[in-house]
Amino acid sequence: MPAKKSPEAEVAALRREIAAHDRRYHQEDAPTIGDSEYDALVARLKALEEAHPELKSPDSPTEKVGGGLLGSSFAPVKHARPMLSLDNTYSADDIRAWGERVLKGLPPGARPRFIVEPKLDGLSCALTYEHGRFTRAATRGDGETGEDVTENARNVEQVPERLKNYPVFLEVRGEIVLHFKDFEAVNAAEKAAGRPGFVNPRNCAAGSLRQKDPWVTAERHLKFYAHSYGVWEEPLESHSEFLETCAAAGFTVEPHFRADSIEAVIGHYERFKAELPGLPYAVDGLVVKVDDFAQQRRLGFTAKSPRWAVAFKYPAQQVTSTVKAVEFSVGRTGAITPVAKVEPVFCGGVTISSVTLHNFEEIERLGLAVGDRVLIERAGEVIPKVVKVSEKGRKRTAVRPPRKCPDCGGVVEKEAELVAYYCANPSCPAQLRRTLQHFASRAAMDVAGLGESAVDQLVGRGLVKDVAGLYALKKEDLLGLELFADLKADNLLKQLEASKSKTLDRVIYALGIRHVGEKTAEVLAERFDIDSLLEASVDGFQRVPDVGPIVAASLHSFFSSADGRGLIERLRSHGVRMTPPERRAASTWEHAGKTFVFTGELSVPREEAEELVKAAGGKTSGSVSAKTGFVVAGEAAGSKLKKAKELGVTVLTEAQFRELLPK
Repeated sequence: MPAKKSPEAEVAALRREIAAHDRRYHQEDAPTIGDSEYDALVARLKALEEAHPELKSPDSPTEKVGGGLLGSSFAPVKHARPMLSLDNTYSADDIRAWGERVLKGLPPGARPRFIVEPKLDGLSCALTYEHGRFTRAATRGDGETGEDVTENARNVEQVPERLKNYPVFLEVRGEIVLHFKDFEAVNAAEKAAGRPGFVNPRNCAAGSLRQKDPWVTAERHLKFYAHSYGVWEEPLESHSEFLETCAAAGFTVEPHFRADSIEAVIGHYERFKAELPGLPYAVDGLVVKVDDFAQQRRLGFTAKSPRWAVAFKYPAQQVTSTVKAVEFSVGRTGAITPVAKVEPVFCGGVTISSVTLHNFEEIERLGLAVGDRVLIERAGEVIPKVVKVSEKGRKRTAVRPPRKCPDCGGVVEKEAELVAYYCANPSCPAQLRRTLQHFASRAAMDVAGLGESAVDQLVGRGLVKDVAGLYALKKEDLLGLELFADLKADNLLKQLEASKSKTLDRVIYALGIRHVGEKTAEVLAERFDIDSLLEASVDGFQRVPDVGPIVAASLHSFFSSADGRGLIERLRSHGVRMTPPERRAASTWEHAGKTFVFTGELSVPREEAEELVKAAGGKTSGSVSAKTGFVVAGEAAGSKLKKAKELGVTVLTEAQFRELLPK
């Protein structure tokens, strides 16, 4: 039996795992687990954070919408209002519990009516119209900022260029989907061209919308279905009125069901289940919303979800198949992931031949061996997982961690307290390919044009040995690659030159140090310059807020190693400046340095309120402790307000908070 993790270690491991799944789903369009399993990870993390408030962190996945921006050539777009996620329910008891919470949040005697719509499994998109003319389209991104996909969206069916009736300005939100018949046609064309097909319609829709050539998008027959709005400059009283007005303006909306009670919602859920096999597109559940907008405003929002809406998911689809082999995939950090190759089996419109096994502890838990017949679950149109071994094979072959890296033949190691096995060779080509892509991503060095194909060729031809080698590339090197002509080569070299001026926090994140994300990189860059990072001890790193022993050990291992030091020097020699980010001037505000926690519904987005605190010289947190300076409570404040009162922390209304800010 593996040793039981400490709460701190389990929280850190869960945050890394959830962040990785967020990236695969939202940014790479290549998810590896189902919705129910992802929700279980988040639920476990929430439970641990509630049980151990000292482990809470503002950058925890439980506090974020998810998604993130792509390291792509699409320009960033700030949404008019945040595009939030929905909480999920999977059973009648869950939806009844949600209904009870809705009633508690409304005045006594209130009888909410609900609107129920199919939950399409596609790509969220926001369309902006000015004076009735389509002007912009943006993906969800990280909820606050998305990618500008306007030209491609013009080629999406059911995106009207002009509206029939309209307010002066509006932002309509909906789902871009691909019908099953069009998905099959796209995959047939990909196969005929010698390219691998898409895993499912959602991935195909996401990849099609993000094509550099809008004509490719047009050929794929994507469709847009409207379901909500960010801005609608007309008085509306209910969601049902919005849907009717939206349809009259020229948008396509899905048939919706009005329910006067949660029991009516459950009845519709059961009836609609029978319609799923005949639908032309993927639906993984229903979305249930309180219809009345005044009641919606009363119920408000959590940090990442509206309290007045929820996703009522259908159970995952299950099939059985036989495990033919287990292969190993090497990630950016060297982590080795086992993947089961199974006899192809059809499930929910997709033929399954690969099933994720996550890690070797999971294989041990399942008791799985090659030759076994397994029950496979597929939920949310993602790569499926093995639920259990349904029948042991007659000729079974045990699955053991590889002793050598399947890509480079290097030594494989397992760190204490961690589940994954790692390739210990820092020059492993598989790691290098993924490291280069991470280094070039938008949140890191933001080098557009360094896509998967270019990286594969650079590594395959030995032109780049590490990230510093990117800065040694010459134009003739790039012209020798497929699809690189003069203009593309010049543009990539310009991008690389521009990236040399990125600040230290971006460089730290770009280096891909194990367990170090964007937030940790920002905190480190506020306290160290590059030279002091190279000399810092484990204890020195651990003195940094939010840096625990595992992260501190990882940082020290990198910056004290010959490989890490050598890489930093090579980057310097190529002109990468690594300058500290601009620091705010010392604040004279009497509450500078104090920590503020926001809870409940405010008149502005929580992030905007937090930025006011930071600009004044204060700090913010997502959790309440004895060290908290103030808790700012909006409408419908919950457990944080209760805890503040228990600890004797000063509680402010939003008006009092604004009075407290420097004038």
